[in-house]
Amino acid sequence: MRKVLLAVGSIGWLVGCSSGANSAATGDIAKIADLKSSFGPEFTVTDVAPGAIDPKFFSARTLPKGLTFDPADCAKVAAGPELPNGLQGNMAAVSAEGNGNRFVVIAMETSEPLPPNDPGKDCTKVAFSGAQLRGGIEVVEAPRIEGTQTLGVHRVLQAVVGGSARTGELYDYSAQFGDYQVNVIANPLVIPGQPVAKVDTERARDLLVKAVTLVRS
Repeated sequence: MRKVLLAVGSIGWLVGCSSGANSAATGDIAKIADLKSSFGPEFTVTDVAPGAIDPKFFSARTLPKGLTFDPADCAKVAAGPELPNGLQGNMAAVSAEGNGNRFVVIAMETSEPLPPNDPGKDCTKVAFSGAQLRGGIEVVEAPRIEGTQTLGVHRVLQAVVGGSARTGELYDYSAQFGDYQVNVIANPLVIPGQPVAKVDTERARDLLVKAVTLVRS
């Protein structure tokens, strides 16, 4: 699971509303392994069988303290809500790298529904800056999946590492239904000597729909 966590990086914990989530939802997170067959030979695909949620997964999804946010009232939205004390659950994952992109699909089943966080119309685009980090979060179009809450987020980060600035971006599409949540994280691979590829957001959104369908089936 550690490799998957490192692939995800800092993606923020944001869940917004699409269509009403079903609090009595049932599913099987192990079924996302079936997504492996949707990737061609140009992809290197790995999967992680269901296991206890690693606390590092949540800690990796938060922004550091001491940042300035614009709009200032959107700081909590960008940083993400606090998770319930004692939250437990399991997670499974599929990771695929190819065509200059990395896709990580994560399915979780938790002991209670994760807290929704509707950004609201005034916080759909938030910039942040600090001594060693700056960037922004913008809500983007996500698939509408009946009976779920969905959200798409585009994050751009620029961090100072070893005296030089490094920029990265990723897209995080999520769907929440009852005690289940599915995330698809997509980002470009950094390949020496090659230009950075555009993120295939259409494929990422399609993976979200497929993953939710598998978990529910």
